[in-house]
This record gives sequence, structure tokens and C-alpha cells, in this order.
Amino acid sequence: MKWMSHRPWALVLGWWLLMGGWTEAAEQTLQHRWVYCSFNLLVEENVEKLQGVMRQAARAGYNGIVLADYKFNLLDRMIPRYFEHVARVKRTAQELGLELIPCVFPIGYSNGLLAHDPNLAEGLPVRDALFVVKNGQADLVADPPVRLRNGDFEQVNGNTFVGWKWQDEPGKITFADRQVVHRGRLSLRVENIGRYDPKHGHGRIMQAVRVAPFRQYHVSVWVKTRDFERASGVRIAVLAPDGKSLNYTDLRVKPTQEWTQHHIIFNSLSYDEVRLYLGVWGGKGGTLWWDDARLEEVGLLNVLRRPGCPLTVKGEDRAVYEEGRDFEPVRDERLGVVPWAGEYEVYHQPPVLRLTPNSRLREGQRLRVSFYHPVVIYRGQVMCCLSEPKVYDLLRDQAERVQRLLSPRGFFMSHDEMRVANWCAACQARKMRPGQLLADNVRRCVEILRAVNPRATIYVWSDMFDPFHNARGDYYLVNGSWEGSWEGLPSGVVIVNWFFRERKRNLPWFAQRGHRQILAGYYDKRQFYTPQWLAEARGVSGIIGVMYTTWRSEYKDLEGFAQAVWGR
Repeated sequence: MKWMSHRPWALVLGWWLLMGGWTEAAEQTLQHRWVYCSFNLLVEENVEKLQGVMRQAARAGYNGIVLADYKFNLLDRMIPRYFEHVARVKRTAQELGLELIPCVFPIGYSNGLLAHDPNLAEGLPVRDALFVVKNGQADLVADPPVRLRNGDFEQVNGNTFVGWKWQDEPGKITFADRQVVHRGRLSLRVENIGRYDPKHGHGRIMQAVRVAPFRQYHVSVWVKTRDFERASGVRIAVLAPDGKSLNYTDLRVKPTQEWTQHHIIFNSLSYDEVRLYLGVWGGKGGTLWWDDARLEEVGLLNVLRRPGCPLTVKGEDRAVYEEGRDFEPVRDERLGVVPWAGEYEVYHQPPVLRLTPNSRLREGQRLRVSFYHPVVIYRGQVMCCLSEPKVYDLLRDQAERVQRLLSPRGFFMSHDEMRVANWCAACQARKMRPGQLLADNVRRCVEILRAVNPRATIYVWSDMFDPFHNARGDYYLVNGSWEGSWEGLPSGVVIVNWFFRERKRNLPWFAQRGHRQILAGYYDKRQFYTPQWLAEARGVSGIIGVMYTTWRSEYKDLEGFAQAVWGR
């Protein structure tokens, strides 16, 4: 979620006051004045921090805490100390007159849910990858062969690297370095970005590569940095010819690091060519080195095993071979459990397809193997399947456990930024668009919550149901459009709207559909645009509150936000 205004908060407050503010006292008008808090309550120190934030919030006039805790997904595994900590938080909330609103249903960022079964991740298809039988197992053979030309950066003409289609400003921003290398004689050095490209901060090199459609590919590269500002912009980008991005994995490069190997995985989807970039977007200063880049097709890495993600092994004559009879059961032991349950490694050594003693497969036989694998978005986000029945069993179990734990007056559904969907066989069999799948999902989620607590108010983030935001087509790695997702959202669900930029369209749009709304602002930048948001929302029915929203657990501006919004 991104904050959308650049006005200093004092100017915005002054502008709002000139507009006349609210006709009633804002603190009375805003029924909900919330703070978003994300804490792991298993840790004693976090309990004390949260209690401190709650006291600070109550003094400033807030009346609710939206509480996100990864452990709400794992209540069946929690030890007694955790429940003692939650009880302390509940007592503090009661003493301060603060409502606790728990976050449930991690549909967008599903890792907590997937801790119960990593195979429930949404899977992208690999179709007819070539495996060849040799010495009792079948190994992947790249088809067609793939490689990066001059991936070790050993061939140059001056500062221009041979085999790469283009690079940014050879001899000014990108250089052939003969002093600092990972291996061999040369590396690619990037520096002087702020001097030669202060506007964009680009320092990139690109190569076009032929691939096969719907295959899984691995890119690895060694990276070194020294005082490199905006290291978060260092990426391996993979673009299709039409510009679609096939990779969104963060490399997590540090501003200063010794040679470190980084990995990404991408699925080629329907494309037979990709453009692979190594570089930085939005760079500024410091030095970055690249060396020993490699591209390869990979096999059963993070293979998903569930009914909606079938594994098929066929001969080139289309004869079908059976798991357990012709080859041993296939499982990736590291799927979704490293470094802990619910977390997915971008890359590790894939499992092998091993033959059984009485297999009908023969030495040298060529096989075509199809399967499904998850993808990691940014810093670890993996999304669940919207169609697998077990997902709903887990959601129901979570709702029941959170209800018993907190007996809340409201639940906050975590449907937001859903970036992978509608690829696996379970979703495809339903012959529905992503928007229809999500409409069905949110309808069922609301039914689950109303079953466990009929009187609870249900809240949800706005973006996946906002046609002016993420409820659209061409969204990340979603197969189709999210359009129409809002059709499954009952009017009684309160929208927590976080898209300030489209306020003139999305506020009345949700109101016309009968939804009340809470405006979620702040986002760790001390430029309070929420007063302007509220002023421009006058005349829109059902604006019932605001939420101080922080992703960095930054609460120093609680009082300033309260002063700007309701004058406390």
C-alpha cells in the first residue's frame, strides 16, 4: 500500500480549517478512530510495546486497535504463554476503552495460512518439461537449451559487454572492472548514477533470451556493493516482449555487502522470449558490482502436491506413467518450511524423479513432465489458491479460534494486494474469471464470520474491490482480471479505503453500493492528507472513521495525526 499525497501536513491542516472543517466536533463525528498495530504477541517485549502504544493512542483520542498478529494463523500451535499475553492485551484494552479488531483471513499475503499446508499455494503451470531417464532417475534437460551469453562478463569491447543487447551509459555508469571480481578477470561495475542519471537512477544491462512457454527458470548472480544508496532498487527484472513483468522477487541486496549469490525464479507463461535485466532502478550513489550471472531451466523446484495441482509424467508417445508404480512419490521436502513453516525459499536444489524397482521406464527414455509451482512476490509473499476446499476449512478454523480468543465486536479481513491467481487446475476447472473467484471467496469468508459471530461487524481493505485501484486486469501474475470482485461483497461489510489518489471516484462508488467506509491514512510519512480526504468526502454518506496506518510500527506521530484530523 502506498501513500499518495506530498503536501506537508501543516499546510493540509490549514487548508482544511479554511474549508470550515466538520460542522460537528470531528472526534464525535468519527465513530472509529483506529490505530493499525502488527505485533507478534508470543514475545514478551512486544506485549509491553503494544500496551504502550495503546495507552498513547487512548490519550490522543483513538478508540480502536486493529491487531494483526501472524500467530492468529497458528493458534492451534501456541503455548500457554501466548494466551497469557493476549489476556494482558485484552485487559489493557478494556481498561482504556479501546476496541480490539483482529485481522483474519490472510488471502492476499497467505503465508500464515500456508504454514498449515504449503501445498495450498496458488501454482503456476509447467507444461511438458523434458526429462530423460538415466541411472535410475529422470533428470530435467533444458528444451530448448538456454543460457546467458557472456554471463560471466569476461568479453568486452572497452566498457561494452559482448552479447548483451544494451547497457546504460558504458564508461559513464556501467564499466568493465578488472580490479574487483568474483571470479575470472572481469566484472560489471555500476556507479556515478547520481551524476549522469539523477532523474531516473538507472544502471542496467539487458539481454534477450529464447525460452519455452510455461517452463520454470532460475537466474542466479553474484552481487557486491559498497555504500550503495537505495539498494532496494537493485533487481533482476524479466520482461516479456509485450512488457509484462514475469518476476517480482526482491533480491534483498544490502547497501554494503561482500560477494553474495542472489536468486530469482520465473515462469515463462505463454512467452517464447524474455528480456532479462540486471541493474538498479532509482539508484543514487555508491558502487554496485555484478558477476557470474546464470540462467537455467529447473525441474521440480517447490513442486505443489494437491488435487488442484496434478503432476503428470508421460512418454513422448503420450503413454502415462504412474506415481508409486513407475516412479517414487514426488515431494519437495523444503517446500514452504524454510526457514520456518509458511515461508518459501526462492531457490534450492530441486527433488529428483526417482524410478521404482519395477518401473516401466527405460534407460534413455524421454519424458514430458507437467506440474505446478508457487512464486514468491517481493519479500516472501505467497498467495493461496481460491478454489481448493481445504483453504476454507482452515479459514473456518481460524475464525472459530480467534472468536474464542478475543470475542471481538468486529473482524478485519486481510484481502489485499492479491498478486497471483487463477492458474492451477482447481481454479481453471471452475471456468471463472479471477474477479468471479474472488467474489465467491469473499462471500464465503463473510458467511464464515457471520456463522461464528452473527453480530460482529466485518471490515475489509478496499483495493481488491475498487475498480479504480486493483480490481482490474493486468495485475501482477493474475491470470485474467479482478473486475467484478465487488459483486460478492455484501453491503454490510465496511470498506477500509486506502487509495487517496482516486478519492473523488472510489468514495462515492463504494457509498452508492451501500458500504460505510473508514479512511486509512499516514503510511509512515508525516504529511497528513487525511484532513483533506475527510473534507472532500463531505456529502458522501457513510464515512465513519479513520485509521492511523503504519507498516513500520512507527507511532511517534500518533498525537500529530490526531491533532490534524480531529483536533485532539
